[in-house]
Amino acid sequence: MRLDPSPERFRDLMDSDDPDLAEVMACVFGIQRHEVRTYRTLLSTPGSTVEELATALDRDRSNMNRSLSTLRAKGLAERERRLLDGGGHVYQYTAPPIDEARDLMHEALEEWSAAVHDRIDSFGSGPD
Repeated sequence: MRLDPSPERFRDLMDSDDPDLAEVMACVFGIQRHEVRTYRTLLSTPGSTVEELATALDRDRSNMNRSLSTLRAKGLAERERRLLDGGGHVYQYTAPPIDEARDLMHEALEEWSAAVHDRIDSFGSGPD
């Protein structure tokens, strides 16, 4: 996973005396606050469908699908296909526990930090 925080988000995070989960996750993963809300909702209601999440968060289905795609790409949501009795299927979404999300945040920060250290070390060794 590649961490690429915007300078503004990173600065805001560093200036905050007590950043909350949403601020840290938004900065570390480059996601929006509504995606953090989706993650938190999934923590409390695992196995939710897009429709259930859209209703709970007062968002339309297409925006909810985009949020879920983003969360899945970051490792913050998992999707499972469930067959319906009358035919067809529905996808159910679950969030990894907060301790796993915490580990993902640490990994992302370590990767970013290593990349920044490499960049710093490259200064003066060629054209910048």
